[in-house]
Amino acid sequence: MLDANTAKVAKSLFKKYYQNVEFKVDNIANREFGFGDFEKKIAFRHYSFKDPQSLKKYVVENVPIFLNFSSALYKYPDAQPMEKKMWLGSELIFDLDANDLNLKCQSEHGRNWVCDNCLSSVKNETIKLIEDFLVPDFGFSKNEISVNFSGNRGYHVRVNNKDVVDLTSEERRGISGYISGIDIDISAFFPTLGQKGKRLVGPKPGDYGWGGKLARGIVTALNLGTDSLVGLGMDSKMAKKLEASKADVIFGITTGNWDKVNIPKKAEFWSSVLKHMAISQSKMIDKNVTNDVGHLIRMPNTIHGDTGLLGKTVSISELDRFDPMRESVIFKDGTLNVSTGIVPRFYMYGNEYGPYSNSNLSIPTYAALYISLKRLGRIVYS
Repeated sequence: MLDANTAKVAKSLFKKYYQNVEFKVDNIANREFGFGDFEKKIAFRHYSFKDPQSLKKYVVENVPIFLNFSSALYKYPDAQPMEKKMWLGSELIFDLDANDLNLKCQSEHGRNWVCDNCLSSVKNETIKLIEDFLVPDFGFSKNEISVNFSGNRGYHVRVNNKDVVDLTSEERRGISGYISGIDIDISAFFPTLGQKGKRLVGPKPGDYGWGGKLARGIVTALNLGTDSLVGLGMDSKMAKKLEASKADVIFGITTGNWDKVNIPKKAEFWSSVLKHMAISQSKMIDKNVTNDVGHLIRMPNTIHGDTGLLGKTVSISELDRFDPMRESVIFKDGTLNVSTGIVPRFYMYGNEYGPYSNSNLSIPTYAALYISLKRLGRIVYS
């Protein structure tokens, strides 16, 4: 539980921020809103607002710690139970979280903390989702895709396309399943697989869908070296064997000939590689969010109550260069006194902080708030 003084200071800062911003929400009158406190991200729901001004009035008066809205549009968004809202359609939502990547660094700093590697890794996966799946495989325009840093550990990707708004939960499950590489039949890409005496014909890098992804992934891994091949589930002996014949193997794949190197149990081998490739690209997608047509997700450009950072909208063209620990910082004025527990080293707004251990500090407001909202310290009076 957050201590009373930290909660008081945070709410005061949140209120001041919201008093001076404009709320921009498309189709606001048809969205359901939900609000959270310091203990629960969605403590209250089934709210609706006719315009941005009435939403801002509510937020300034009540200062919710988390602001969420529905990916769905409804005729009566504040009606209860859900069936009475009269669903009109939903955007397609993807929620990517660094915690789902099971990174090695998490065993060092825990799952509540987020380091540079966490943020870099989940950003790369967000880019892959857009560049490797949503645009080439599903044909969505980048103008139909919006990206938001969550304000903490990941990104929310929203697709607003006329062909997806009416999709059922089952149809959305098919999309998330495809992206996650579920139930892929390896024989669909290797038509001569298992046919004795025949050359193994396989996909080429320019092929559509998972076949092309597999071919491109192997070529990329070969060019990067043994460690990259091992990362696709190969043992080091086979990885070195493939790398030793790299030029022949790459030429073979580009021409559809996957028999340039003798591989025992080919079906099992390439199925394993494909499985590892699917996991590396998309295991972190929260499929429950994608499949749920009534899901509430954090409202863009609002404060994350566990960090004090802005859940900022990021253009796709700028995503690769986006630094959330600099560009999402909003409380830049002044300093606060904070009493810490154990805090790992972190970088924020271009400055290095920590590591701290049971320290009493006077540091910039944004850093003190970040530590305290992460429950690794508390704000104290001087």
